[in-house]
Amino acid sequence: MPDDERLIARLKRGDTEALRQIYMEYKDNLLTIATSLLHDTNAAEDVLHDVFVSFAGSVRRIRLRGSLRNYLIASVVNRIRDQFRKKKHHTVELGEAGQMPADSVDPERFAEFSEESRRLTDALARLPFEQRETIVLHLNGRMKFKDIAQTQGIPMSTVQGRYRYGLDKLRAILKER
Repeated sequence: MPDDERLIARLKRGDTEALRQIYMEYKDNLLTIATSLLHDTNAAEDVLHDVFVSFAGSVRRIRLRGSLRNYLIASVVNRIRDQFRKKKHHTVELGEAGQMPADSVDPERFAEFSEESRRLTDALARLPFEQRETIVLHLNGRMKFKDIAQTQGIPMSTVQGRYRYGLDKLRAILKER
């Protein structure tokens, strides 16, 4: 947290290297979360770009109450929620996110992983957005339930319920195939 505060202070003074450091530190995790929620790598990259442009433009007004990581995750999730509200966004299959490099394992194992990854991605896309969001933030974003509750402005018991019901639905969807 002190490093984040120093980086933001530098950024407020106009140090563009600080923005680059923040971007390099958090981009992979934020892109994973956005891709998991949108199931579209290109749309996720657009969200990440929009969030960082907005962040850079409003850095002088930012007052962190928690970690910069959680602030940026909340920004990504809020941007995605806005897209869902505006466009009644329908998810599409996840393209290449979450796949293991083809040259890292033998072809048979890669094919098994790809099929399992596709099944899980399809099942996740069938969940209500609130449940999918909670699961992704907890598992991919490594956020604690209390942080998710704070970010979403809901009780922690609601977050825990969304997580539990989402996992139950995932299991049911995966069993039916």
